[in-house]
Amino acid sequence: MTLETLAAMPHVTGVKQVTKAVGKGKAVCVFVANDADERVIRSLKELCIESGVELVESATMTELGKACSIEVGSAAAAALQDNR
Repeated sequence: MTLETLAAMPHVTGVKQVTKAVGKGKAVCVFVANDADERVIRSLKELCIESGVELVESATMTELGKACSIEVGSAAAAALQDNR
């Protein structure tokens, strides 16, 4: 999945919100910023692996924030299932 796809889908940002989405089975893909502090994202990465959720580590916090239309960086973001 790409950042453009993330931007076009329903999504959540921030480690806490992304962790909740993965835990509830609503996340289809999780993006983790490659410049985020490992201590902050370690448990989220482990949860994604355990849950079988696609994990992408390729963007910076700034790029991830821009893709999610927020003015600050984000350590994590998740594309959510489109339940229309």
